[in-house]
Amino acid sequence: MRQYDKFYINGEWVDPAQPKSLDVINPSTEEVAGAISLGSEADVDKAVAAAKEAFKTWGQTTPEERAKVIERVIEEYKKRYDDLAAAVSEEMGAPEFLAQKAQAAMGVAHLSTALEVLKNYEFEEDKGTTRIVKEPIGVCAMITPWNWPLNQITCKVAPALATGCTMVLKPSEVAPFSAYIFAEIMDAAGVPKGVFNLVNGDGPTVGTAMSSHPDVDMVSFTGSTRAGIEVAKNAAPTVKRVQQELGGKSPNIILDDDMFSKNVAAGIGAVMQNTGQSCNAPTRMFVPKARMGEVEEIAKQVTEKFQPGAPDSGAKMGPVVSETQFGKIQDLIKKGIEEGATVAAGGDGKPEGMDKGYFVKPTVFTNASNDMTIAREEIFGPVLTVIGYDDVDHAVEMGNDTPYGLAGYVAGADHEQAMKIASRLRAGQIAVNNAAPDPNAPFGGYKQSGNGREWGEHAFADFLEVKAVMGATAKS
Repeated sequence: MRQYDKFYINGEWVDPAQPKSLDVINPSTEEVAGAISLGSEADVDKAVAAAKEAFKTWGQTTPEERAKVIERVIEEYKKRYDDLAAAVSEEMGAPEFLAQKAQAAMGVAHLSTALEVLKNYEFEEDKGTTRIVKEPIGVCAMITPWNWPLNQITCKVAPALATGCTMVLKPSEVAPFSAYIFAEIMDAAGVPKGVFNLVNGDGPTVGTAMSSHPDVDMVSFTGSTRAGIEVAKNAAPTVKRVQQELGGKSPNIILDDDMFSKNVAAGIGAVMQNTGQSCNAPTRMFVPKARMGEVEEIAKQVTEKFQPGAPDSGAKMGPVVSETQFGKIQDLIKKGIEEGATVAAGGDGKPEGMDKGYFVKPTVFTNASNDMTIAREEIFGPVLTVIGYDDVDHAVEMGNDTPYGLAGYVAGADHEQAMKIASRLRAGQIAVNNAAPDPNAPFGGYKQSGNGREWGEHAFADFLEVKAVMGATAKS
């Protein structure tokens, strides 16, 4: 049983201002796995004050000094790698292989990428007689979700450290264990006091206090579009910068060629990865109408490989994160059935024989239309909606017909054709022919999927202010 009662503020583990506890539930067993303290506005004030004071010195450090700190963080992270992976499996149900090879691995990837970018990043450049200087924005509030906890923490913390910002992190209270271990890593690495602070809590209390705080210069938020709107509203009165990575309903256009079966199978598998709990999952698949029957056969075969189980069972898919998420997903599956989509695999209810744990059947709907609820709303579970198209233009039109624009996917034997389709999709990141994730590729969305970019060099921009010093290079 894990017990995390304290917050990490100004380089110390401190008691909350107002003691209040929350049980953390293991989604595989529905049993209490541990408890955390929930913070208050007073805790946020204390953490922000520490970050503000630390910025006076950390914001003046050289890139070389910051690089040495990040190197130490990477070293300590690797020492705690297995602890981090185990925590992710326990808190949000990731299968052990996924926790090891993807969830924990993304933390190393983002820290290492930021380090390499920092070594060659130009913080100053001259344009005529003007010097353009990029300076750290200041105190950053970071609000992260439960679905890829270490990925989301490190893709914010790494560029913030690299650019000279200080920060206050509020991880998800649903999956907080790995964040506490990450704070221990920052402490062991000797990150100067006040540069990194952690306060646990819920969105309405701690999240609101952070996003509205007058001494916070920037909010970096990852979560639902609904919550992102509230963060932006809270931040508006103080005109602080808001970086948002929000929801998605990403299209996956499968071309009509001899790679069809392989690409359909890959697309289904991509949705089931992480139990469908990825904002960029390719949850709307577009296929030629004439080949819908083939998709149904492939769906049966692929979903058999993704039958859910406990993280240590060897299963490829774990539970969804909570009872709340389970209920939402079940309601949407039932909605898909009511609206007339064909259940090619899965369906509502728990898998046979699995009474404990928030396990969902890997589900594929076919013969759906793009106006159905299951094609419009982000389900955030192992549910794929397959829609038929008349021709490629029809597929692109439907693919773009969504309020979201986080990601898009195109797969086909003709690479040139796939690239042309990719150029027509209105989304922030497009994967062609099942391309693997790239930590150097900017990640973020169009439309209601957010603003700003994370990952790689592009992540630095949101943490920097641009100053023009005119006359800096004027000749006498």
